[in-house]
Amino acid sequence: MATREDGELAVELAAAAGKLLLELRVTALSGRELGARGDELANDLLIGGLTERRPDDAVLSEESADTTERLSADRVWIIDPLDGTREYGEGDRSDWAVHVALWERGELAAGAVALPAHQIVHDTVDPRLLPPRPDGPLRIAVSRSRPPALVEYLATELGAELVPMGSAGVKATAVLRGEVDAYVHAGGQYEWDSAAPVAVAQAAGLFCSRIDGSPLLYNQPSPKLPELVVCRPEISAKLLAAIASQQPEAEVRAS
Repeated sequence: MATREDGELAVELAAAAGKLLLELRVTALSGRELGARGDELANDLLIGGLTERRPDDAVLSEESADTTERLSADRVWIIDPLDGTREYGEGDRSDWAVHVALWERGELAAGAVALPAHQIVHDTVDPRLLPPRPDGPLRIAVSRSRPPALVEYLATELGAELVPMGSAGVKATAVLRGEVDAYVHAGGQYEWDSAAPVAVAQAAGLFCSRIDGSPLLYNQPSPKLPELVVCRPEISAKLLAAIASQQPEAEVRAS
């Protein structure tokens, strides 16, 4: 059974990987070379920490080869050592993150999302209180490089403002910080993109689902999990209704 210590370990490892990535960023590396090296070193740190501290648990990482052994495990750590590799490699951007989550017997049990450039770690141990929503139009976080057509439709349908950001972790936790009201994605993600963000979002009382309202399931045979809704609970029904009114087949069921 997941313990408070599991959540604290997620925080410790995410923060340590973030510190490493900040230190690497001031070296002579840049661009894709910097991003690739960051992915590699942060993954080594996280895998090493989990191997030492939780040797009996399985791990699913974006940067390591997947195996079927995790499917029979009771506990699986789902990690993205550097979410937003492109943004990290650009040097002057802060919208990148480190994701560490624990899945246990069908549920996300603990997690942390580190935003190293902001010196912030969102976690399930001490969930952030959701601030009151300000007046004005809905604000929806969207990928700055791959905004799905669905979100463009929602902006028109709901009179919403689109806020481009990198990193799924940054976009999901922007809802926690009150910077946006929702994050909607359709068209391509994997479990490591959303596991830690969803864990911390749910711990803080946010609504999380696939874009048709169905549950987000982790530790599946295929790690592809192409859709995601993270939003303030009071707008979830309105948002899902707007999504359902379009029903773009290629995006709603891209799995």
